[in-house]
Amino acid sequence: MNLNVTQQNLYLFLPSKISWMADMLVADEGIGVVEAISKIYQSETYQKLEVEETKMWHLGPVALYQELKN
Repeated sequence: MNLNVTQQNLYLFLPSKISWMADMLVADEGIGVVEAISKIYQSETYQKLEVEETKMWHLGPVALYQELKN
């Protein structure tokens, strides 16, 4: 079984992390889910997250959310 994370399979990790982050944004900023998801996808944090070599996919949703807010 191949358990290596590569740029080609990284996308499998992202939806759950984005979902958690969006929930936190909705709660903290009082915005809608669609707006929260859009904000995440347009962020520098997401640009880093979607690149395997940054290893940001190792971070949990809370750490990613903190990165997003900084």
